[in-house]
This record gives sequence, C-alpha cells and structure tokens, in this order.
Amino acid sequence: MLSRTADSLFWASRYMERAENTARVLDVGYRVSLVPSLGAEDSTEWGSVLTICGCDARFAERYDTVSKRNVIDFMALDPENPSSIYSSIRIARENARAERNNLTTDIWEALNATWLEIRDMDYAVLAAYGFQKFFDWVKERSHLIRGATMATMLRDDTFNYTRLGTFIERADNTARILDVKYHILLPQTEAVGGAIDYYQWSALLRSVSAFRIYRRIYRDAILPSRVAELMILRGDMPRSLHFCFREITANLDMLAEVYGERHECHRLAGEIHARLRYGKVDQVFQEGLHEFLTDFIERNNRLAVEIGRNFLMTV
Repeated sequence: MLSRTADSLFWASRYMERAENTARVLDVGYRVSLVPSLGAEDSTEWGSVLTICGCDARFAERYDTVSKRNVIDFMALDPENPSSIYSSIRIARENARAERNNLTTDIWEALNATWLEIRDMDYAVLAAYGFQKFFDWVKERSHLIRGATMATMLRDDTFNYTRLGTFIERADNTARILDVKYHILLPQTEAVGGAIDYYQWSALLRSVSAFRIYRRIYRDAILPSRVAELMILRGDMPRSLHFCFREITANLDMLAEVYGERHECHRLAGEIHARLRYGKVDQVFQEGLHEFLTDFIERNNRLAVEIGRNFLMTV
C-alpha cells in the first residue's frame, strides 16, 4: 500500500474518533454545568474541557472569558480550531474522499452525510437544536461510521490502518479525561460521598460510556481508585487504555505479517501493552496517577510518531 493511502486512512479514522471524543467531553461539561450548586457558568468545569482537548492557549487567543457559550462555540463549531468537532469531521471527510476507492460505499456515505449536516451549522442553530441532542448526534454518527467499517471493510492493511488511528486517538483522550477530571474532583474533600461528588464522578464515567459497566463490575460506591482501574487496566472495557493497546498491538502484528518485518513502533506498542496488561492499580497510585498518565500520553504520542515514520506519508 502507498504510504499516502495509509496516511489518509489513519487520519480519517483518528479525526472521526476525535470528533466523538470532543462531543463526549462537551456533553459532560454541559451536564455538570446544569447542577445548581456548581453554577450554570462554572469556569472550572468549562476550563477543564479546554485542558482535556489541549486547546487552552488557542482559546485564550480568541476569547477573554471561559464560559459555556464560548467553549461550546469554539470546541464544537469553530472552523479555525483544528480540534473542533466541525474541523475534525471536515478533515476526516477530506482524507476519506482522497481514498474513496479503498473505502466501502457505506463508510463514505455515512461520513459524507455527517459533514453535509454539520457544515452550515452555527451556534444559534446548535442552541435551537439542543446541546445534548447535538452531542448525541455526533456520537451516533461516529458509531454509524465505525459500524460500517466493522461490517463492510475487507480485513487487510487498509482496515488495520483505520483501526490504528481510532485506538491511538481514543487512548489519548481517555488518559486526558482521567488526568484532568481526577485533579478537579479529588480535592473536593468536603463533598466526598455527597450528591455533588457522586454526580461528578458519574459524569466522568458517562464520558467514556462506563457508568453502567462500573455498576456491573463493582456494585458499590464510585471510588477514584476503582474508576482509575476501570479506565486504565480493564482489558474488557472498550475505552480503557488496556483495551486500546490490545487492539493497537493486534493491528500492528497483522501489519507485520503483511509486510514481513517489524519496526520500532511494534516494540513501543508491546512495551506499553505489557505495562497495562500486567499492571496493578496500587502500583499506578504509588507512582502517582498524574505522573503515570502524563508518561502514558507521552509514550502514546511517541508511538504515533513512530507509526508515521514507519508506515505513513508524514511524520
């Protein structure tokens, strides 16, 4: 396969996953802002949305105030913000269009229809449509495109590059959500065990579709250590770091079989996967959760660079 093709497929899936992840983070920010005792315009909560998405500096260049309207407008619809939902879907669609011959009709039509629906939307239209309804729509479109990929795509290197982009992006987002939210929620010692504390941790779990999963596994109060264990080390939780790297290593192994050789990215992915597969939550907290997650994000980014160097058109 041409490296240009691999590059387009990798980034198409990565940006579509980014659009879904941004919608999830905004949805949680919006839900938490509705809690009366937190205040409808809680700058801490909306500031955390920007931090998770890595857009603090870019936002500060454009806006003077961190507020619901400004953050939603910037992160959902701003065409000049490359991490906005609007830009992510546009870039995903542009990459997919370049490789239409390598995608099935179902995948292309689902992605193209998503772009056609969002391209003329502005804040007034979004507010009239409903914020939560919009965030749910983005998630549903992402699920539709991913479902079309799983159901119709040939299991060759094309499929592997598509899946690599998805799970590299998902792992990064899960780590960022847990790191930022943990530091915001943990200091609230006066509210531990209270309604607000429960609602905030529940919102964190819902941001990765894990609230019911948590209840099914632990059947107990929502504890930070168990949330961390679920989102980092559980290999059966679809948005956990462990699950993401199980998929990443599997797809890299299949590429090694296709091309008959292994690269530095295979070693890096295997090293990260082993740490997640055999790690214990006590060890994570002994190291320091923030330090563990910061190190993971750096390793994940380094892996993405190595994948680019070994397989893709650009680094």
